[in-house]
Amino acid sequence: MTEAPAYLDVYPDYEIDEVQPERRKTILTTVHDYRLVDTNELRASLVHFLNQQESFCFDSETTAIDPVEADLVGLSFAYRTGEAFYVPVPPDRAEAQAIVDQFKPVFANPAIEKIGQNLKYDLLMLKKYGVEVQGKLFDTMIAHYLIEPEMRHNMDMMAMTYLNYSPVEIESLIGKKGKGQLTMRDVDIQKVVDYAGEDADITLQLKYTLSPQLEKDNLHKLFDQVEMPLVQVLTDLELEGITIDTSALAELSATLETDMRQVQQEIYAIAGETFNIGSPKQLGEVLFDKLKLDKNAKKTRTGQYATGEEVLSKLEGDNEIVQKILDYRELIKLKNTYVDALPLLISKRDGRIHTSFNQAVASTGRLSSANPNLQNIPIRTPRGREIRKAFVPRGPEFQIMSADYSQIELRIMAAFSGDQTMLEAFNNGVDIHTQTASKVFHVGLDEVTGDMRRKAKTINFGIIYGISSFGLAQRLKIPRKEAAQIIEEYFAGFPAVKDYIDQCIEKARGFGYAETILGRRRYLRDINSRNQTDRMFAERNAVNAPIQGSAADMLKIAMIQIHEFMQTEQLKSKMILTVHDELVFDAHRDEIDYLRERVDHIMKHAIPMAVRMETGIGIGENWLVAH
Repeated sequence: MTEAPAYLDVYPDYEIDEVQPERRKTILTTVHDYRLVDTNELRASLVHFLNQQESFCFDSETTAIDPVEADLVGLSFAYRTGEAFYVPVPPDRAEAQAIVDQFKPVFANPAIEKIGQNLKYDLLMLKKYGVEVQGKLFDTMIAHYLIEPEMRHNMDMMAMTYLNYSPVEIESLIGKKGKGQLTMRDVDIQKVVDYAGEDADITLQLKYTLSPQLEKDNLHKLFDQVEMPLVQVLTDLELEGITIDTSALAELSATLETDMRQVQQEIYAIAGETFNIGSPKQLGEVLFDKLKLDKNAKKTRTGQYATGEEVLSKLEGDNEIVQKILDYRELIKLKNTYVDALPLLISKRDGRIHTSFNQAVASTGRLSSANPNLQNIPIRTPRGREIRKAFVPRGPEFQIMSADYSQIELRIMAAFSGDQTMLEAFNNGVDIHTQTASKVFHVGLDEVTGDMRRKAKTINFGIIYGISSFGLAQRLKIPRKEAAQIIEEYFAGFPAVKDYIDQCIEKARGFGYAETILGRRRYLRDINSRNQTDRMFAERNAVNAPIQGSAADMLKIAMIQIHEFMQTEQLKSKMILTVHDELVFDAHRDEIDYLRERVDHIMKHAIPMAVRMETGIGIGENWLVAH
């Protein structure tokens, strides 16, 4: 009789069955050797062998998802397929530190490549234990993001896609989310050995799969010179965190509450009755049954009137109640999403907020953030801008410094298209919206009115996103025929832009993707679709992706160079945040002038182009003043 594999004792719920060749592999059907390394001698031996490698993969097991709040439970390592080692770390901080310190030299060895999945998390964890990871990095999550930007990039999905392998699910160890969920410290050690060892082993195998694909798609330079160095930069930004003035938020919360009640009463007065403004059903009845704002109002599948922002925005001019409802919704969102939520996210460890930057989410290459999402703090409304007042320096010897690219996407459009009128306007300091208005409306620069400039600004930014005459008409609230005429006059005034747009679409049709100045790809699978709606959407992305993605590339390079300069100079100032085209710093008062000068220079020259880049740099006692 064949003896059952030893690891079935650890996973008694699994059943052994005949595995067909086409079936997905698992830990139970794959030969592997995952070992526990839990003595000083075994750890020393592992360190010795790791030091002999050109590269190794590692992963950290922790007590929580948030790396700032979590404690280390263990480290797993792999440098050969099918083999891995797990090093448990005890709860006692002094004991834990002593174990981590044994691995410090090998992590700091610049000659050894370090491989991981979502390495930023692991680097942040190790930094908390005084470990600086040096040497070349290979993050399988980021590699896959460059290769397949539209897909998901978690290890389980990649393992199933590329290795036909289904990893052990974390919930099989710690249970489902909720009050009863365990931490990895509560799990049987042998289960952790297998789970953590598998993570390191599979990630190593994914590296071997993804690395040749990076070379094949000519993405290795973007990966090695931009995305991997950026992992280190973002790690430091997240660990630094941002100081929040809770009293300023409390004051704003009270103001918002007063504003909400006032707008609420104004809505009731116009409606002639009280009702639940947050109820789509009651709101729809008031707007469309009682006030008759739209006799052809659309309904949802449930039979209620559609009352989303897009629907209401089209009705703004029909009745003042619509604008007040939109105002009311904004006030609620500001209060609930930011003003009342931000204080709850302050770290108990250092009293600051630590957002998590997402490097592998936006297919354009732009960074996003979560917990909290600081990218979406409103800037166009007075109350939204007030939130920035609560972001303050870390101490009296610091001030907030904000450095923002000025019209970066329009400038990149000018460089890529080579349009002489646009280039001359930017390079000679002429306001581009005034220049555009002059061309479109056939008047001199000094004859451009405020309304003309407003329309020109809308089309300038709209062209980047492939705006149609219908879309422009909606935004400017003008007849569609007039919008079509404006677009026609725009292309007549900027013929090279029209040629560039046509070339972008034609190139995407041939290759199936658009790419940035550094070769970042956005695949456009519907670019040759027979479905006009799908095809037009892909065509808009064919124009926008190279511009928006190149803006993202430029900001990333600037961040890497600024980070390197600040480390080399050993400045007291810290880079603490990036939002869209903006960088935010805790600037030490003694370094402000020098920091401002160097940041401005680096941002302007991050990627040399035919167009002059400009930045706006401000200093203040809070983010609102600085911005």
